[in-house]
Amino acid sequence: MARLTLALVFVIGLFFQALAQESGGSDGVTDRSSTGGAQTLEDILKRQRGEKVDDSFRRDATGDPDSAAGIASQLGTLGGSSDPELWRALRYGSADITVSSGGEVATVLMQDGGMRWLNWRKGPLASWGGYLLLATLALLVLFYLIRGRIRIDGKKTGRTITRFKTIERFGHWLLAGSFILLGVTGLVTLFGRFGLIPLIGKDAFATLAIGSKWVHNNVSWAFMLALVMIFAMWIVHNLPDRTDLNWLAKGGGLFKKGVHPPAKKFNAGQKFIFWAVILLGVSVSASGLSLLFPFELPMFAATFEKLNAIGIPQLIGLGELRTELAPHEEMQYAQLWHAIVAFLMMAIIIAHIYIGSIGMEGAFEAMGSGEVEEQWAREHHALWVEEMKSSGGKKAPAAKPAPAE
Repeated sequence: MARLTLALVFVIGLFFQALAQESGGSDGVTDRSSTGGAQTLEDILKRQRGEKVDDSFRRDATGDPDSAAGIASQLGTLGGSSDPELWRALRYGSADITVSSGGEVATVLMQDGGMRWLNWRKGPLASWGGYLLLATLALLVLFYLIRGRIRIDGKKTGRTITRFKTIERFGHWLLAGSFILLGVTGLVTLFGRFGLIPLIGKDAFATLAIGSKWVHNNVSWAFMLALVMIFAMWIVHNLPDRTDLNWLAKGGGLFKKGVHPPAKKFNAGQKFIFWAVILLGVSVSASGLSLLFPFELPMFAATFEKLNAIGIPQLIGLGELRTELAPHEEMQYAQLWHAIVAFLMMAIIIAHIYIGSIGMEGAFEAMGSGEVEEQWAREHHALWVEEMKSSGGKKAPAAKPAPAE
């Protein structure tokens, strides 16, 4: 009975201690007297729940040189700061650091944002990025099983029309080839540690990872050059117009046989691909340049400041974003953004590859040889064919006999 009473008293004591920790003071500030100013149980629980914790009680507890003990007194050599207080100052970037070389980057000795970046990279980024690519592939397989290959409905004429010139096809394949290399090497970097090491071992993966990094860094220049090329060559053909509304209303004829909404050189679907590649390509290139030149091209502090001024983060419940970022945090944000945009681009390009290959009869020839079957051109780009024929001999695509098969 005595043991039961003692146990009950102990449990009640713990309950009231926890209650005291959870309740704030009269001014709304958490009472930390019971913990000597340290964090309380509620602080720990909030952190575990992912809630925001006011850590000013730790951030500001970095010593007071004015109240330091005399040099001859006990603990006098600490200069008013204990070891924990010194490490807090280093962690929160408030320590007075002087370095002989390395600049601002070298003054950051500790920043806990690295663990948040690592956990996000290994968790949501890898998981949701992988799900996006798998879902895209699954939807395309399902679409193919239901719709089948989109065939040329009318009778083939045996004549071809020049759709893309050599320089256009060069720009397209330079962009496509470089992007595929960048995508593959990027996936090796992101998934290799837990996806490839168990299969090929650490030594083989180390060689593969070093090669992937070299390819990724250098092929990126070809990607950016091709991005400029296709923008300059095709921007005039990808401006939205009223014909796009009709194309979208009929689903581009993708979902129903025999439906061929008229389109100019690029239909609404191709225009979407064009602008997605341009906008996302510029964004992924900007973050890539920031990663190629570490700490020299910060992007996010200034971006966060502008977003805060507009009020977008507050509108979606994020509060104000931090605008004072350590150089290392800039790099971590750049890597995450680079990967997120790359995943979106990969999903879009996978769908583009499908339509341009097995998804539609006659589509690959447009970028393969540059010559397309005249009937295909009339079914999918009737307005372009008529425009070219009516514009005179200089622009008119000359019909040629189809090569013998």
